Amino acid sequence: MADPVALGAMVLEVALGWPGWLYRWVGHPVGLFARIINGAQHIGNRGGAAARRVAGVFTVALLLIVAGGGAWALQYAALSLGPAGWLLAAAMAWPALAMRSLDDHVRAVWRALRMGDSAAARRAVGMIVGRDTADLDENGVARAAIESLAESFCDGVLAPLFWLLVLGLPGAWAYKALNTADSMIGHPEPDLRDFGWAAARADDLVNLIPARLSGVALCLVGGGWRIMWRDCRRHASPNAGWSEAAMAGALGVRLAGPISYDGVLRDKVWIGDGPPARWEDLGRALAIYRRACVMVFVVVGAIWLR
Repeated sequence: MADPVALGAMVLEVALGWPGWLYRWVGHPVGLFARIINGAQHIGNRGGAAARRVAGVFTVALLLIVAGGGAWALQYAALSLGPAGWLLAAAMAWPALAMRSLDDHVRAVWRALRMGDSAAARRAVGMIVGRDTADLDENGVARAAIESLAESFCDGVLAPLFWLLVLGLPGAWAYKALNTADSMIGHPEPDLRDFGWAAARADDLVNLIPARLSGVALCLVGGGWRIMWRDCRRHASPNAGWSEAAMAGALGVRLAGPISYDGVLRDKVWIGDGPPARWEDLGRALAIYRRACVMVFVVVGAIWLR
């Protein structure tokens, strides 16, 4: 039942992305999740560790009710309209995917690096990563963009699509709500460690299968199997290492390594072998990403036609 909805959503996203005029007009659905999370954090992230954890669990439950329950109601209403309802459901699933949107953001970084405009490249990469970017050199910018592209292939493409196929519209939007919560509060810092615990663990769970599928997809179109199997567990996240290690192996470069967040240098381990990533490698990474997206299109189409 979800196959034509998924295929339609993918076509809409690849054709249109999420246009700036539309964002200025209505924003993006994840903005609602962000407002819920900010409000819950203001109310619940206080008191002792146990109280903060309970508040975090309630926050995750509220997000699932709003995202999953709301999407179920919208899907039910859409599909009750008959054949036209499939297109409406696809339009409602469209913002959950980010195939073209991710490509547009990363391509802006690549274009600036190719033109030698380091300042523009740092501004562009600052829109898609959480690390400090002000002091990054060209190699640092390229590495950050490649890592974001690899990880977001899971978070922005394969995982929401996976849950859309498995659970329909409620699955896709419940995933996006949990992923938004993890990005906002699922951090190990003392002020968020307890309140964000449930969000981080829930995101780990829903990405368990998609993350591994993402790594496999990237290796199928770009190679890198040896590095993926060797380094997939070197990442702090139990899931993000799969796609990053696959991309590092496909490109023959090193990713991850020491990174600065909020002025604090974190000595992360390197993933992959070879030299540091350069701007040319970012172009190669985009090519691998696009081939992986085409393969996903083919797979979803085959599922629909089976």
